Amino acid sequence: MFESFGFEETTAKEVSVLFALGIGILFGLLAERSQFCFRRAVVGNDRRAAAGVWLMALAVAVIGTQFAVSAELISFDDHRFMASELPVFAILAGGALFGAGIVLTRGCVSRLTVLSGSGNLRALLVLVVFAIVAHAMLKGVLAPLRVAVGSVTLDMGTTTSLATLPGGAWVWSGLIAAAALGGALRSGNRPVTLLMAVLIGALVPLAWVGTGFILLDEFDPIAMESLSFTSPAADSLFYTIAASSIPAGFGAGLMGGVLLGALLSSLVFGSFQWQSFESPRQTGRYLTGAALMGVGGVLAGGCTVGAGLSGVPTLSFAALLALVSIAGGALATQAVIQGASGSAGSPATPSPQPAE
Repeated sequence: MFESFGFEETTAKEVSVLFALGIGILFGLLAERSQFCFRRAVVGNDRRAAAGVWLMALAVAVIGTQFAVSAELISFDDHRFMASELPVFAILAGGALFGAGIVLTRGCVSRLTVLSGSGNLRALLVLVVFAIVAHAMLKGVLAPLRVAVGSVTLDMGTTTSLATLPGGAWVWSGLIAAAALGGALRSGNRPVTLLMAVLIGALVPLAWVGTGFILLDEFDPIAMESLSFTSPAADSLFYTIAASSIPAGFGAGLMGGVLLGALLSSLVFGSFQWQSFESPRQTGRYLTGAALMGVGGVLAGGCTVGAGLSGVPTLSFAALLALVSIAGGALATQAVIQGASGSAGSPATPSPQPAE
């Protein structure tokens, strides 16, 4: 469709950066205000409220994405989520590692990006280390590990998504959306918070349609993308240090937009606050978690947003498996940490943790 706009000097990729910047700013603003975070939804002390925000966003993302598919605006037939060879071991191992990382760093990557924009230097350092490790897994010294682990696959044939099962896409989409909506409405969140979650969820199909339909240029195609943070973090790092030779893409625009949106929101609403590490031990814990997320995010095929909020609406088995694995890894790691604290003779009440 992009070529019909008549642009002669501007490419679809260049426009995608501005489009991603706008999407990112909106996400940063909304996520900062609603405290959108998958980790809190799974193991946080306020998990019920946090889960309500995440589930409401998921419900909207699922319905919006499948509406775009049914309207034939976009198609996931050739998307990596629909590959017939499912790298099951990589997804399970990567998801577990990523889940462990979000507990150690007290935030999924999207949340850490938002916190970085609002003055949290712990989150910023974690984000940088995460991007370095993710890039090493994608294109650097750790790439052979990715290839080796990803070689263990399960042949799914044509059954790569829930849409191929009896009932079809809308039945399964409806079930997922109804379950998510039910959880959101019982979460006790204020209507304004749920409204922000609705808007976050709407960004997912907006990004899919924007990159997969509006900016579709058959002569100079770009990838169809939506909200994600693993590959964009790596791409942003590479662009930052080699901008003169590597043009910016959707990922760099998205990361920059989220940081800017969170900064604006925190300044306007007075939540901006400089924060840093409190001890060397805490620093080591966060950096370990960052490395685990970098390895895990690449192996699992995405983070809690890329494989979760954006991936699940495609109805892909790979995305569903990744999200379940991440949640399982987070729960297991949280149980180990609590068990270790208990065995060390600490009080039954958990010790205060630093703010996210």
